[in-house]
Amino acid sequence: MEKGERVREREREREKICKRCKQTFTSSSNASSACRFHPSIFVCRRHDDQKRYYELGPEDPPYAAKFYDCCGAEDPEASGCTTSFHVSYDD
Repeated sequence: MEKGERVREREREREKICKRCKQTFTSSSNASSACRFHPSIFVCRRHDDQKRYYELGPEDPPYAAKFYDCCGAEDPEASGCTTSFHVSYDD
């Protein structure tokens, strides 16, 4: 193995941090279901009519509903609703 090939091999196996799930990974451990994340953000607003998961009372402020816009999960620490490959900050 030439020196350039060894350097590229070490670079591929260097641990990276996923910018979506914040887990460490290497290129060899990255798979299509390795990363679990929410593709949307955690919001504070009323659900729209198409995504109504619960009803707020008439006296509730519009920001009373807090949920992930992608799946409706109300816990900010909820496990992601989507899986994919990890994506590093270097990519």
